[in-house]
Amino acid sequence: MKKFIVFTILIITVLAFSFLITEQIAAAKPLTKIHFTKTFTSYTDPGSKNGQLTLVLPPNKDSIYTGSLSFVSNSPVKMMILHQITKQESKGQPTWTVDGNNIYAVTESDATSSATLAYTGTAIAFKSNNPFVVTASIDAWVRGQPIDFVSQTTHVTNPEIRLVDQNIPISIPMNSGFFDKGIVNYIVTDVSNKTLADKLTQKNGWNVKYAPKMRWLTNSSQNTIFVFANGIKGKGFYGFQDEVFGTSPSKDQYTPFASMAIVSWKSGQKPQELQSMEEILRAEKDYRIKLVRTNVVLNTPQIIWPGGQMLTSNKTDSLDSTQILQIDKISKKVTFVAHRAWGPDGRTTYYIIPAATPRGPANLINVPFAGALANSATSNFISEIYQFKNGIIGNGELGFQPNIINTALDERYFPLCRVFIVEWKNDNSAKPLESIADIESKKSDGSVFVTLARPLSEDHLVDCTVIESPKSNNG
Repeated sequence: MKKFIVFTILIITVLAFSFLITEQIAAAKPLTKIHFTKTFTSYTDPGSKNGQLTLVLPPNKDSIYTGSLSFVSNSPVKMMILHQITKQESKGQPTWTVDGNNIYAVTESDATSSATLAYTGTAIAFKSNNPFVVTASIDAWVRGQPIDFVSQTTHVTNPEIRLVDQNIPISIPMNSGFFDKGIVNYIVTDVSNKTLADKLTQKNGWNVKYAPKMRWLTNSSQNTIFVFANGIKGKGFYGFQDEVFGTSPSKDQYTPFASMAIVSWKSGQKPQELQSMEEILRAEKDYRIKLVRTNVVLNTPQIIWPGGQMLTSNKTDSLDSTQILQIDKISKKVTFVAHRAWGPDGRTTYYIIPAATPRGPANLINVPFAGALANSATSNFISEIYQFKNGIIGNGELGFQPNIINTALDERYFPLCRVFIVEWKNDNSAKPLESIADIESKKSDGSVFVTLARPLSEDHLVDCTVIESPKSNNG
């Protein structure tokens, strides 16, 4: 009978005390990786004689735990991170002790029924004013030997990971533009120039991410977006006519990434609406406009284009392979499905997929085929997304555990991902991997094989736009 591991990940901040350990002592202690899932029932707190407590990682002399913990409880609980201190150090700070001799400084999280928390401490516990039951999945390094370690290990057979809020609807405003004299509706998710990213964030009421590394994208993986700096008034970036694209998903070499070219009407010329790249280039040739190509790159996935649009789905049973739920042409908003994954360091990440290559996988997940993305397959600055081919059953792209994506919203963020496949050598030894470090650890000891995804010998890349807060960033 299958046992379910329930991960509910709501990131909250936990303050941790730092430890000063000499190299000699640290080198003398064994360093062990532990990972287990167990259900704990509370009991009367022996340190305060009132309230309820349960120890998840009990204290042992000179042992220190560092890692992360995901839990779900039947009622709100606080996680306690305990740090052993001397009596002299205990003055002026919250402490916990049973016998008055072994004293622990206490750091507490906010009360919640589910979370994922990072910690460093000599013991970890949960507390509440009322009795509770909590199920926790612990992933930690321990320096020293934890007491009762064996008794706390639970071996899970045929496990599954079903994350809460695995797929969340996210509403994104659409802009209007042109391609080949036809109407285009598109979204702007990322920009390599911070000033423009901030401007579009304010204009659209949607958080356009700053992604400086996008300016390094291979030229052959870029479309062109023509932006007007003067001329006919409109709803374009700078208050003039709508933008014009050089390609669309109707073309095999489509790409959602576009380099920006600024169009300015010359003095004495009568502006008119230009609706195609050909019209713009002709106007430049006739000396009617000035065309300035920039190194600014935008992620501008097209939702509706002349002759087509992204597919929508009204499925309710599973959204794992669904990308768009609704396209509202009246309100000009598109509802994407934000997929949950683990980020590089194990924190919760959500992302959307508006385009992919090659054609087979793109059709499978119902997104436009963007053949030009393959031109960046060998670039060393794009990101990676890891899909699991076997092991623990779950909501991942291939039906196993959730994906791990090696990009986050920082200065290294790049919303183009090369796809890798992770395969367990032995299904029975599979356990949840939640970070890039976890993958590297299992790869180094031979537990997993990691290979490039190359369906039909073609490079597999996806536009992996990260969405930082699906529940609050709803356009």
